[in-house]
Amino acid sequence: MLAPTYVLLLLLLINPFAFGVNNMGEAQAVYLLIYVFTTSVLIPGIGIAVMKPLGFVTSFESPDRQERVGPYIVTGVFYLWLYKNLSAGGQAPPLYLVCVLGATIALFVAFIFNIFTKISAHATGMGGLVGMVLLIAWSWPDSVLTLPFGEYSVQVSLVVLLGLVVILAGLVGMARLVLKVHVPRDLWQGYLVGLFSVWVASWVG
Repeated sequence: MLAPTYVLLLLLLINPFAFGVNNMGEAQAVYLLIYVFTTSVLIPGIGIAVMKPLGFVTSFESPDRQERVGPYIVTGVFYLWLYKNLSAGGQAPPLYLVCVLGATIALFVAFIFNIFTKISAHATGMGGLVGMVLLIAWSWPDSVLTLPFGEYSVQVSLVVLLGLVVILAGLVGMARLVLKVHVPRDLWQGYLVGLFSVWVASWVG
């Protein structure tokens, strides 16, 4: 659920000029981050939280595949809404629209996979995140990630960033295995669905 917010933050740090003719003001950037976080994380999270007292889910971890149906649908609807609003508003660059569309596609594909197997939603999100960083590095080859630290800043190449995200994706998968909530097949399915969805979104967009 946090992948669209992470990618938006990365894009703002890598190339804020992509969000307008001039450098996006700090207030505008914060507003956009809050809007994306609210629509893609907060509101769907509240909707999923309400499902437990209503009896639709017995645990927020949703160990049973059938209990994941509701959360997938709720989150997918809000992702679709976010994509439509950002597309109509024109405040987001095409590369970020690819991210939101890719996340939406990934959710609905994972929903279909969930009918037959317990695909890892965490791996799906991380696969999409890896796919987006790869796409950013391909689209903006001369760009760097600039991390501000007061009066100073640190620049990280996108190749290094991609390597770090791949390692992070591996660690997330390892954590799911250690917790014994998934088997390797579930993780690989998730990674592939995330990567495939970003590719489809970039092709469609």
